[in-house]
Amino acid sequence: MAYGLEAPVLVLNRNYQPVRVTRARRALMMLYVGAARALDARCEAYDFVRWAKLAPIDGYEVVGTTSGPVCIPRLMLLSRYGRVPSTTIRLSRRNVYLRDDFTCQYCGTRMTSRELNLDHVTPRSQGGKATWENLVTSCRRCNFNKGSATPEVAGMRLLKLPSRPTWSTAAALAAAPRHFEEWEPFL
Repeated sequence: MAYGLEAPVLVLNRNYQPVRVTRARRALMMLYVGAARALDARCEAYDFVRWAKLAPIDGYEVVGTTSGPVCIPRLMLLSRYGRVPSTTIRLSRRNVYLRDDFTCQYCGTRMTSRELNLDHVTPRSQGGKATWENLVTSCRRCNFNKGSATPEVAGMRLLKLPSRPTWSTAAALAAAPRHFEEWEPFL
């Protein structure tokens, strides 16, 4: 699949910890101004001048510049960054399913996302909010059986209490739908 300047690039801090995924356009700019160095598949670091002189790397996309063709790096190493930012995981249906491993929190059945629902542990009709601590993954049957009752009233038991995930940046990146083989050692 061709991405061009929208290609994903994994950015690592000075300690080789994943920080974020950026687009190739930004990665090349960071490389050009010296804010980061490009890493090849063997993790050898290159500044812009050395990277631009490399012959096209097999499997890497190439973009044209005024200086000639340049490979889009898949890994960038920041020059002056030593800490990993705390990752705030957005509350969404998919992220709740990921937290619960696509498993109904009442019966323990693992299913595809199409077969699952979100359930408010404390129903909305009883003041339950849409929060990490009140949403769980449930199958349609369990969700129907529970209805607008609490699990206790419905005679159902949660496999585990819901909580805000504490995923690291690496885990969040690993869950990304598309990443390159070069990223694997860092995820």
